[in-house]
Amino acid sequence: MKKWGFLVALVICLIFTFVNKETSLQDKVEIQTYKKINNDQLVNGETSESFQKKSITKESVYKGNLLLINKKYPVHQESIKSDVVNLFTHKELKNGYELLDTKIELSEDVARKFAKMITAAQKEGVRHFTINSGFRDFDEQNALYHEMGADYALPAGRSEHNLGLSLDVGSTKMKMNEAPEGKWLEKNAWKYGFIIRYPKDKTAITGIQYEPWHIRYVGLPHSVIMKNKNFSLEEYLDFLKKQKSISTTINGQNFEISYYPVTRNTTIHVPTNLRYEISGNNMDGVIVTVFNSSNHTNLKEGSIAE
Repeated sequence: MKKWGFLVALVICLIFTFVNKETSLQDKVEIQTYKKINNDQLVNGETSESFQKKSITKESVYKGNLLLINKKYPVHQESIKSDVVNLFTHKELKNGYELLDTKIELSEDVARKFAKMITAAQKEGVRHFTINSGFRDFDEQNALYHEMGADYALPAGRSEHNLGLSLDVGSTKMKMNEAPEGKWLEKNAWKYGFIIRYPKDKTAITGIQYEPWHIRYVGLPHSVIMKNKNFSLEEYLDFLKKQKSISTTINGQNFEISYYPVTRNTTIHVPTNLRYEISGNNMDGVIVTVFNSSNHTNLKEGSIAE
């Protein structure tokens, strides 16, 4: 009888532990709003001496990793990544995945981040990735559009593939919506700065059918926030525009993200001694992301501070 009582108690403890573990694995991001610095205002305890003025031109709206590209907002010449390379001729970038053909190109920086992500997938036993398409110039996009038709391709200048930030990923074994590679990307891409650009539940917003193979680099912390709030890129950019400024902490690192509308010439404040990134939204403004510490660690489920 005592033996049965012990076994029941053990089962209850295991269930309690499992439930607590599952709860801790929920993705959480704490979002705080705050006022942007304006002239000599104080922001989060910082004085205006901690910032410097930076002039933002209209062209800045069309550069960066957060550009919205669709039928309404086209690719500008300055939007195209300047580090696009042929992946077949850069063997050091082709690590852990196959190429559909020898002509596939991509931003070198994005390719390195993709290879890092694929290395992580391999450690989990998912290893049959292929890149089916990467960067396309306008001529290639135009030819594809005329060959495939409007139902399956976008006109030149209206596709993310014209940027160098997006790629179509496949599996050498089966279709991506069924493949372990597709399931792994959907679950983990956000940890490495990538998003599934056209999710199944966002077709009414993106205007594009579900494409589990099409991933887009937006960078951290943006991919993490989008994952946790279930935002498409359209929704995320609208969110930033509405909130003006937000602060979030991920793995002990604080990020401050601010949206600034841009007219002909705009002056913004950026930190003097901290890393920051500026990206246009391809519409009407720029997003400034400030990295408040260098405490980088690998993202895991449940690792986002609340």
